[in-house]
This record gives sequence, C-alpha cells and structure tokens, in this order.
Amino acid sequence: MSSFRTVPVAILSAAVVVLSGCGSQNGAAPATVTGTAPAAPSSSASSAPSAAGPALTITDPWVKTTDKGMSAAFGTLVNDTDAEVTVVSGSSPLSPRIELHEVVDSKGKMIMRPKEGGFVIPAHSSHTLQPGGDHIMLMDVTQKVRPGAQIPFTLALKGGGTLEFTAVGKDFAGGREDYQPGADDMGKDHG
Repeated sequence: MSSFRTVPVAILSAAVVVLSGCGSQNGAAPATVTGTAPAAPSSSASSAPSAAGPALTITDPWVKTTDKGMSAAFGTLVNDTDAEVTVVSGSSPLSPRIELHEVVDSKGKMIMRPKEGGFVIPAHSSHTLQPGGDHIMLMDVTQKVRPGAQIPFTLALKGGGTLEFTAVGKDFAGGREDYQPGADDMGKDHG
C-alpha cells in the first residue's frame, strides 16, 4: 500500500472550508482524499497525488435526517488506485462519537455492530455504504438534521491520509433501520 504524507493542519483546514461550501444541490458532488496542497474550488483534493488521480473518493454522500439521538451516513467509496485503501475511523462536528458499522446476521437476527478492521476498498473497486449494510454511525447527534442540511465529515485512512466530504441531509424511511438510542438490531432502538 502506498504511504500517505502528513499534511500541515492549515492546509487541511483550508480544504475543509473549500469542501464544505462545494456540496451540490443533490449531494452528488464527489469528494476526495485531502493532500499536500489546498483543495481547488472543484470539491476535490488529493493526499496521494499521482497522474492517475486521487486515492479515494465518495459519491452521493448523504445523512439520514433526525431530530436527536443517532443517525447514519451513506454513499459509495471509490478507490481508483493500484493499492487497497482502508477507512479506519470518522469524525464530524455533528457527533462527538462516530463508528464504522456493518449489519450482519446473528442467530437469525440482523444486527448492527462496529466493523472490525474498518471499511476496506480494494484497488480499482468501490465499497457501498447503505441502509441495511455498512454505514457511518453517528452517536449522540448534537443538532437536528433536516433535508438538504450540509454535514461535513472526515474519514481517517490507514496510513495517515484523510477523506473530507460534505454529506446532504435526506429523509429515508426504508430498510427498517432505527438509528436511535437503545437499538441492538434492525428495527429496534440502538444503544
């Protein structure tokens, strides 16, 4: 796996500001791994610069609307490099605690749990984050998320890189998910 360079905080901060203001109306604007130079106004930046392009992007990022408690973020992580990329953690001003989750069958029940090892995106492949599957879990959401809200995220990558993007608030009632305090399986409260 190629190594990622450490980026000065000022450059990362500039990238966050630029990317936060670049979300499209439908949330389809891709974001990419942050890098050695500030992001251009185009909503993308690169931490592992190469002629082939950025190491990791996300398409169609969105967050389930909520009044309080918990929520989840979704989208498609895309790796256009020759090496595997692993997302190991996440952060957002919307939540003091974020976990990478998966949904698995446990004794005939579908349950949500932290994803051991994070989200692994093979070389030249993608990894879908979706209701009923892998997702970014937001615990103790600090403010209401309404349709169209612009929510900034940072995903930390194995090796030190980051992926910064803005997800759009979206109503979603399918998949039996209830991302609220106390849920231990699909359709029940999560805690």
